Amino acid sequence: MAVSRLNTHLHKTPLAVGLALGCHAWSAFADEQPAATKKNTAADTSSRASANLANAGGHGPKTTTRKDGSHVEEWVVTASPMNTLHTPIGLSRMPDDVLHTPQTIDVVPQIVMQQQNVKSLDEALKNVPGITASVGEGEGGMAGDQFLIRGFAAQNDIYENGLRDFGVYTRDSFDYERVVVIKGPSSQVFGNGTTGGAINIVTKTPTAKDHYRASFSGGSGQYYRGTLDINHKITDTIAFRLTGMGNENDTVGRNYVYSHRWGIAPSIIFGLGKKLNYTVEYFHQSDNRIPDYGVPILNKKGSYGKPATEYGVNRNNWYGTTLDADNSSVDMLTGRLQWEASRFITVSNDTRGGLYSRYFSASQEGCSSKQLVDTDGQLSNGASYDCNTDFFGGNAAAAKLSRTGGVFGPNPYQQDDWSVQNVLSAIAKFNTGRIRHQMLGGLDIMHVYDQRKNYAYNNPVARQYVNLLNPSPYVPGLSVIDGSTDPGHLVNTSTSGQKLWKKGDATDVGLFLSEQAWVTPWFSVRAGFRWDHWISHYSMTGGKDADTYMGQTQDTINPNVSLMYTPNDHAMVYFTWSESTTPLGLYVTNSSEPLTTNNQKLQPERSRLYELGAKYSAFHDRIGFTASVFRLEKSNAVMQDPSSSGGIISSGDSQRNQGLELSVSGQILRNWNMIATYARYDSITTGGTAADIGKQLQYVPRNQATVWTTYEIAPSTRYNLLVGGGMTWREGVFVDPANTARVPANVEFDAVISHRFDRHWKVSMNGYNLANRLNYGNLFSNRVTPSIGRAFLFNLSADY
Repeated sequence: MAVSRLNTHLHKTPLAVGLALGCHAWSAFADEQPAATKKNTAADTSSRASANLANAGGHGPKTTTRKDGSHVEEWVVTASPMNTLHTPIGLSRMPDDVLHTPQTIDVVPQIVMQQQNVKSLDEALKNVPGITASVGEGEGGMAGDQFLIRGFAAQNDIYENGLRDFGVYTRDSFDYERVVVIKGPSSQVFGNGTTGGAINIVTKTPTAKDHYRASFSGGSGQYYRGTLDINHKITDTIAFRLTGMGNENDTVGRNYVYSHRWGIAPSIIFGLGKKLNYTVEYFHQSDNRIPDYGVPILNKKGSYGKPATEYGVNRNNWYGTTLDADNSSVDMLTGRLQWEASRFITVSNDTRGGLYSRYFSASQEGCSSKQLVDTDGQLSNGASYDCNTDFFGGNAAAAKLSRTGGVFGPNPYQQDDWSVQNVLSAIAKFNTGRIRHQMLGGLDIMHVYDQRKNYAYNNPVARQYVNLLNPSPYVPGLSVIDGSTDPGHLVNTSTSGQKLWKKGDATDVGLFLSEQAWVTPWFSVRAGFRWDHWISHYSMTGGKDADTYMGQTQDTINPNVSLMYTPNDHAMVYFTWSESTTPLGLYVTNSSEPLTTNNQKLQPERSRLYELGAKYSAFHDRIGFTASVFRLEKSNAVMQDPSSSGGIISSGDSQRNQGLELSVSGQILRNWNMIATYARYDSITTGGTAADIGKQLQYVPRNQATVWTTYEIAPSTRYNLLVGGGMTWREGVFVDPANTARVPANVEFDAVISHRFDRHWKVSMNGYNLANRLNYGNLFSNRVTPSIGRAFLFNLSADY
């Protein structure tokens, strides 16, 4: 954070006094400030001094007496924690702050997550435009956190402190310091993938100041949650931190859906405040939840297909069975070394090992042709509704007309994965004549292994008909059996038949190098590339039919070039061109099967970004402004096979998304903070399947916006009150490439009110979806999941 001091003698001119008062009007209380990486002017102090002043209450006027007897009034002006432009991105390969990184970057800071009582990664990302949640498809049935950035899959692009988190699970936010979204192809930094961008989670790690924090939440949907955050400085150079969470809740507005989870994340740092330090972090999360595959998309003649709930189906309806489950266990051990070898060279080495275990069984609607032809557009027991051509031919018995074509979904399976990654990088700073340089290079090695054992249902036909209007999860006689005892009931894939075991692994070795050269103090050029050697294997064995073994080796090169104009430490205008590659088989743990139905070798997806943007931190870092226009092109698009086999096929499509993104964040007035974003996208399929050319990309809205604002009333008195609220808006989107099915717009209004009893205790109340609007969260081509209904959550917290 930047601190600016204005010293004014009491006898100075009214103009000087007015300037001081004006700066004071923009000052902010900041209990938790992000450290700034740049100085505003020669009068600015370092971020460490700023933090000390803030902790000591160094805000507002302070009068001192000089030796000559004159009086001096000093104003201490502190940057707003809502202004995220000076926030570090949180990984060694991107060492600059958000302001000085030539790319669109959205940050969800700690203060916003606290005010919104954020409980998961999905909730945190509601503050970021351009991100859509999707649900897995195909025989693999992936769920967990499956995100799209600017309309392109990012399920393998979730990072924690710069290292990949390969797990397929729903991430709780109890250990989050902030969430950073880097938009646009970033393979030069992260390796293969990152078509739409990357999500980097910065976790809570030990600090130099002891604290003890705890909170309890309770509310709608039998919500009970407790969190703990303890930081203790053991010696001058060793500190320990422990965060923990226990959570139980039902989902408001959805029958039978719940989550019971707990987690713990201890960490310790050796060499705190030293040039050489090493941080060790352990993370564990266990979750027992019910997966929710939502409601089907239904087609009415002469109009777009819409979710069944738009035709009168109860939003609470859940089409699973009592056998559905999503039980996951995640363990990750991370070590991060930072070494400032000299004032010219900094070395980092980050290592992570992960173990992931998951039992998954989910049910989904088996609708196919989806024809709704009743005259009033409403479903009823007598509606002429075709959800499966197997039992509806126009003269079907009325008893079947209100039923789906079955609740199918993937066979149950046990998934066991492990992964390891090590990233060694170094930054060198030097001059050649009048040209200043910053060079970054390193080596990234990772390996991931996935093994699944498939189970079967004893009688899949028993689930053939499930009532659309009044579903019941109880299916008489249905049970799960070992696939080895009855392989005839295993899912029959077109690639290899009915198989018991599926195993996949991938190894990636990447070398990256980039350099930024300041041709003048205000203009610089950054250029770099990354070379990856990718090896993957996949096998389907056991069960019926012949075993299948597949594999591929691929070398990729992804470049990046940026031009940056920085007239001062508060502003930057940039242009960036970058590319990314997504080889087949990249999503080892997230995808059903990395192969095609006809066993052909597919070329990797290629994406390229052109982006022009500007960033400005104004009013002594009170408010940050960003604006960017971009064009994102993708060729050789790979997609899930819509058939029941669940394989991967190449659509051959070329896709383009271009648009505008704006954001403003910070302190509007003394006690008024706000963060707001807007995105306008123009997406289109430009080549490939003739029927899709000229159509809008699925899942990509044309417009979306978010706003969150709070105001503190009497903050320094016993009558203090913080009130705030916000809105999340996403225009309606198409959910299929042919643009025949559309999901209505999402509009959600949330609010918060809180009161501090003293410096340590606080009580707050959050309201979510106050209008109780029927919104839709997770999306896929033939179904969507209704979001939560109106909910309230009470929170009591203590901080010592």
